[in-house]
Amino acid sequence: MSDPVSRLVATAQGDAVDNPFRVTGVMMQYYYVCERELWFESRNIEINRENASVARGTRVDESSYGERSQENLRLGMIALDLLEDGRVVEVKPSSTLTEPARMQLSYYLWYLDRVLGVEREGVLAHPTERRREGVSLDDDRCDKVESAIRGIHAIVTADSPPEATEKPYCESCAYHDFCWV
Repeated sequence: MSDPVSRLVATAQGDAVDNPFRVTGVMMQYYYVCERELWFESRNIEINRENASVARGTRVDESSYGERSQENLRLGMIALDLLEDGRVVEVKPSSTLTEPARMQLSYYLWYLDRVLGVEREGVLAHPTERRREGVSLDDDRCDKVESAIRGIHAIVTADSPPEATEKPYCESCAYHDFCWV
């Protein structure tokens, strides 16, 4: 089984797979934010949990949704922030990186559908901005998720990280010291 998408589904369903392959929601988000960050995360290189951006995201979850956000709902490879009226809610502190967050939520919807056989709608929530956006899993979004899974596989199986490329948000990245110091 060489296709990373098929391997991921088989791994998630508990099938015996040579060289199992896993993708988390964070990996999907990192793929769209910074491939280098994805490579570091895939090697279990611990991020700076004291980083202001990491701490801010945790505080937004806790202050906006209280006890409901204290524990993610873990389903195999994914951890959902919240279920609300049957919809999967992904909570983000700001809309600065909306597409990576949208793809993370799309991956959760794809995983629920393809791995668990459960169809759900999603909501991308930015509580500090009082903004919510509906996210649905259509054919186009499925193709985009599956393409990203293949891209993630290529990055995480590489022997070295992708080259550092400066982005506007590098200064606030928890991996900043790995790239620029």
